[in-house]
Amino acid sequence: MTAPRKPLAGVRVLDFSTLLPGPMATLILAEAGADVIKVERPGSGEEMRHYPPKVTADSGVNFALLNRGKRSLAVDLKSDDSIRLIKQLIPDVDVLIEQFRPGVMDRLGLGWETLKAINPALVYCSITGWGQDGPKAQVAAHDLNYMAETGVLNLGADRAGDPVVPPVLVADIGGGTMPAVISILLALREAEKTGEGAHLDVAMGDNLFAWAYWALGERAVGRPDPRPGGELVTGGSPRYQVYRCADGRWLACAPLEQKFWLNFCRVIGLPEGLVDDSRDPAATMAAVRDIIASRPSGNWLAAFEGVDACVTLVKSIGEAAGDPHFQARGLFRGAMPAGAETLTPLPPPIAPIYRDPEGGPEGGWGFPALGDANDDLIGD
Repeated sequence: MTAPRKPLAGVRVLDFSTLLPGPMATLILAEAGADVIKVERPGSGEEMRHYPPKVTADSGVNFALLNRGKRSLAVDLKSDDSIRLIKQLIPDVDVLIEQFRPGVMDRLGLGWETLKAINPALVYCSITGWGQDGPKAQVAAHDLNYMAETGVLNLGADRAGDPVVPPVLVADIGGGTMPAVISILLALREAEKTGEGAHLDVAMGDNLFAWAYWALGERAVGRPDPRPGGELVTGGSPRYQVYRCADGRWLACAPLEQKFWLNFCRVIGLPEGLVDDSRDPAATMAAVRDIIASRPSGNWLAAFEGVDACVTLVKSIGEAAGDPHFQARGLFRGAMPAGAETLTPLPPPIAPIYRDPEGGPEGGWGFPALGDANDDLIGD
């Protein structure tokens, strides 16, 4: 196996973030070679250490997966001595990530203007829900709230207009983690060229609008807001649906393009008069639903084998992780120790040449014990 590339080797990251957006961002940076120092409260550490299920006496599996390959610095940010220590580290820090509400870092004495004076090349990334300014800047919220306030949740409403709670955290990862990593890499590149750092204002709410590009496009040309469950990719077309099979399993059918649609119709034997779904989409959808429901999923998967029709089985997360394709891609390779347990590392969303499933040169790297970097860093 070729050793993974480490383009961020030599980059030091000071991470004040908790829960999901910031920690996943710094997981990606650590995977690419950065030295990530996670700042935590003495005694208890960050909240996610205590989220069940636990893999050690003091850490949950979510914390373990998101924080592997990092080091932990346990300091009391309400202590003047701790703030002095942090400031002593800043000249050697390339990136700082924080996830407090606007103004908190300033009150701690660790705001952008203060730290920029110590290290002008510092990349200072602030991840919040609503941004550093604006009427909502101090409003508490979670992923579901950001999706609701930006209209994204409404796009996933069913035909009755009832929004559905999303099964994945789109705002945290898509609106927080990914834009943060992209912006940090852009700022590092700029700092290399100019010696000047930047304060990055990463707002999860702002960044969700890109996910609704097609709906914004509809409005841009004067069309009304999308109907709940009524548009091309929200349930209004027979070409983009989940259909129940006779055995209770579901097929995800997405033959959007005409060539795929014609292949799909041929395989299921859709009556000729319903193939042109522009005439009566509801009638075509009802006919497809009845046809798919007449046979078990295995029968349909065999029928579509080798056919370009964009038809797949709706799998459980366990079935998906065990899929031969993802196994062949090496997504779930490697192991990390977690007390008496051995965990499969979370595959970070970066190109395979930067992934390190074996856990670094010694193999099997784990997540940090609380304060495991204190002796090293405080003794610098």
